[in-house]
Amino acid sequence: MSPDRLEQILLFLKNNNIATVEQLVKVTNASPATIRRDLIKLNEQGSVIRTHGGVSLNTFIASQPTTNEKQLKFVVEKARIADYVASFVKAGDSIVLDAGTTTLCIAKKIAHLPLRVITTDLHIALFLSEYKQIDLMLTGGYIDNSSQSCIGNHSIHLLQNVYPDVAFVSCNSWSLEKGVTAPTEDKANLKSNLLKNAKRRVLVADSSKYGKYSLFSVAKLAEFTEIVTDSNLAESVVQELKSEQFKLSLV
Repeated sequence: MSPDRLEQILLFLKNNNIATVEQLVKVTNASPATIRRDLIKLNEQGSVIRTHGGVSLNTFIASQPTTNEKQLKFVVEKARIADYVASFVKAGDSIVLDAGTTTLCIAKKIAHLPLRVITTDLHIALFLSEYKQIDLMLTGGYIDNSSQSCIGNHSIHLLQNVYPDVAFVSCNSWSLEKGVTAPTEDKANLKSNLLKNAKRRVLVADSSKYGKYSLFSVAKLAEFTEIVTDSNLAESVVQELKSEQFKLSLV
């Protein structure tokens, strides 16, 4: 099964809301039998919903995807986002890195700089711990098994008492209507506190997550100074986002 073909299918659904097998055959140049197998797989993963005459995106995310599930998806887009936002960071800055595969990419791009870094992510902390010029702090507390990151009051208390230059926030779901959301209350509270005190609040999220939502609110998009995503958003969505007060960057 081709990951590129699955991404083509999901992108077409994002832009068109619903699709038939025949439409997806034309988009991907795959056979009807192949498309049907792809749709069965995507349905089993919870990415799409079978409807009468076609399929549509499942925009509700009920649970936190694991790091292993996320790390092989939209790799190119995440790398481009990380390349772009690395320029936001300069030597001597204090930054907060949210948990996530995109923020891990950012960590790899800025590891050569002398920085103060606070993170909730175990993977990021282990990676940056190898660099002696980085003053590194892990927020601590309970560990969320799906994301291998810290959650709970211990982390929140620390984040409420720091004032970083930049906070990089990742997510699994975002939209203009509902903002950034998370599938658990613990995760939502943590992310909300992670960005509040930062001078520059940057949402880093690839376009595959746009239009989706989970149960708990993290923040409205207006609470961010900047949003950085890839260039695969529908043009109508881009125009809506550009009319808002935050800066939108497509990379």
